[in-house]
Amino acid sequence: MNTFSNPLRKSRFNGFPEHSARIKTWLRQALNLAENVVSVNELSCSQAGCPPRQTVILVLSDTVAPRKFAVHKSLLDVVEEDVIAAIENGSLPANEDFSGDGR
Repeated sequence: MNTFSNPLRKSRFNGFPEHSARIKTWLRQALNLAENVVSVNELSCSQAGCPPRQTVILVLSDTVAPRKFAVHKSLLDVVEEDVIAAIENGSLPANEDFSGDGR
C-alpha cells in the first residue's frame, strides 16, 4: 500500500471539476462557441487592490485571437450571471497580465 502524499500537490475542493464544466457551458452558450478551447482557472493574487481570488476564463481558437474574461470571485462562487457580465464587460487581450499592472 502506497501512503505517500505529495506535499506540493494543489488540493482541489469538492465540486471544482463539475463547476468548471458548468462555467465552460455557460460561456459556450453565451458566445455560441463550438470548437474553441475554453480553459477555466482560479488564480490568487497578493498585490494591493487585487481580489484574493479570481476566476479567469481563456478562449482559444484557430480563427480569432485568444480572449480572456475575468470574474472577481472564487471559481465555486461564480454563477451564470457573472459569466454574462464578464462577457458584456469585454474580453482582455490574451497577452495582458491578469492584474492589469504588467507584473
